[in-house]
Amino acid sequence: MVGGAVTPPDYEGAEQLGPAARPDLFSTLVGVAFLQDPSSTAAHDGGMDHTDHMQQSIDLAVSVIRGTPVDRYDDPSPCADFTVRQTVNHIAFGFVLAQRSATREPWDETWQLEDGAPFLIGVPESEWAEKCAEEGAATARAWAEPGVWDGDSHMGGSPMPAAAIGSMMTSEFAVHAWDVAAATGRRLDVPEELGRVVLDGVLAIAPMGRDGGWFGAEVPVADDAPAFTKALGAAGRDPNWTP
Repeated sequence: MVGGAVTPPDYEGAEQLGPAARPDLFSTLVGVAFLQDPSSTAAHDGGMDHTDHMQQSIDLAVSVIRGTPVDRYDDPSPCADFTVRQTVNHIAFGFVLAQRSATREPWDETWQLEDGAPFLIGVPESEWAEKCAEEGAATARAWAEPGVWDGDSHMGGSPMPAAAIGSMMTSEFAVHAWDVAAATGRRLDVPEELGRVVLDGVLAIAPMGRDGGWFGAEVPVADDAPAFTKALGAAGRDPNWTP
């Protein structure tokens, strides 16, 4: 443990897994990035706010997980050396991180990333989708509470601005939803407004994430590509990746 935060295993390919892989170190990086680029939490066209975007992102992740047959869990994913199973579990662990960040509840230092999401331990994989749906709904509710985006909170026990956590996890859930969808041969339809929000969140942390080894190298995409496609490229994903 470092400062009460989760210390994950030294996974190969973990650079593409994002903040849930190293909440202790991402908290430092993102806190700085947020101060440099507060636009990542601003409202976009259409009148939706960050709470709506978090809900949409969680809904995408839950929908993709629900639509993923358990017999595809051993398939490879766009996250290097990670299977669909590991990516689903990573999203689930992210729900736990995000919910605790919203509620400001203390982080349980016994939770380790290598053990998987606490609410999935010992649960048959056939029940993972519904458990993730329940946890995702609880996470969305937590981030919809008045004032939850204000002030400071923690991620895995490490302090950082609540709005920075919310922005980062909104991007995290959407990008990993794409990972699972792509791994199972499906298209992920991301609303353009949410895509712009995800892009903002990724761009706010991508340079430091790449320097720190948490993001893969940027994948070039067309200048006129949709915002979410640009977010995938910035996050080290090839938008044309196939299994």
